[in-house]
Amino acid sequence: MNNLLEKDVEREGKLINELYTEISSIILKNKEKMTYQINDTLVNTYFLIGKIIVENEQNGNIRAIYGKELLKKLSKKLTEKFGSGFSISGLYNMRLFYSKYKNFQPLARNLSWSHYCYLIYIEDDDERAFYEKECINSKCSKRKMEYALGGLSNNVFASTYTFYIPNKEQLINEIEKALKENDNFESKSN
Repeated sequence: MNNLLEKDVEREGKLINELYTEISSIILKNKEKMTYQINDTLVNTYFLIGKIIVENEQNGNIRAIYGKELLKKLSKKLTEKFGSGFSISGLYNMRLFYSKYKNFQPLARNLSWSHYCYLIYIEDDDERAFYEKECINSKCSKRKMEYALGGLSNNVFASTYTFYIPNKEQLINEIEKALKENDNFESKSN
């Protein structure tokens, strides 16, 4: 009888561990999906808010003279209804975000709003695109990106790449060197 009870307890323990592992996997997988979906929604929402502000400026509805005052009042109303995230500087960032990305949708799934708030201050489109791709490829956080960019004054990412085009002689030497290394590797493995 004790043997049967021990086997039941053992089976129950295995079942609980299997269920725990399977359920944990689902939770973690969907938690990551939710993070991307929330981020995607947030970035797209801010893009559309920026679009509305820019289009109203271009239509003459918002004039430079009272534009700041208008953004201040708009910020107050939005904050009262929706909470934080709609400060004057936040609305300005949304406006700038749309201005920088109006010709192509942002890569929202890969970068957070915090990333974009930093990237929108890079004036050169090619440079900004370079840093975007670097952040995506290296999956770096906003903090790591800020550190790597050195406050936009020290382009660490760009400085790690050197454009190199060998002349014909250098190219032949590099190919011969690679072939020799390959031959040495093959002879060692045989």
